[in-house]
Amino acid sequence: MLELLETVSAQLVQKKLMLATAESCTGGMIGAVMTDRPGSSAFYAGGFITYSNDLKTRLLDVPEPMLTQYGAVSAAVAQAMAQGVLAKTNADIAISVTGIAGPDGGSTDKPVGLVYIGYGLKGGPISVSKHNFDGDRGAVRRQTVEATLRHILKLVEVL
Repeated sequence: MLELLETVSAQLVQKKLMLATAESCTGGMIGAVMTDRPGSSAFYAGGFITYSNDLKTRLLDVPEPMLTQYGAVSAAVAQAMAQGVLAKTNADIAISVTGIAGPDGGSTDKPVGLVYIGYGLKGGPISVSKHNFDGDRGAVRRQTVEATLRHILKLVEVL
């Protein structure tokens, strides 16, 4: 993952882009990985850890009815979280994650390992990808962080 982080951060710096994050199931792991690299203030603005629905609503303006209708782990909420990050920061790129890392909390409709990643550019559409990761809680969270780095790279490479 270190090599991927180096590639992502180099691309962000080269293109003078700032990233901000909204994390739920990863609890700040994306921000921690981004700030593992010295000089990360050149490309990482910061992030929100919004584990509770209350904070998703209060900090990121995720509509409460959306949380009730679709649940916190949903494409709609991932999209709203990413939009909230872009609205609340000066970042050029937003990444959001919401999912079920386990070992509890899964259901038939939303099994452990289900993660939605929202990503997009300021002023552009927000895309959401659905992932079904395998393994225990740590594995699901690590796979989520790696997937977010790949989404960021894909976004930045086309600019």
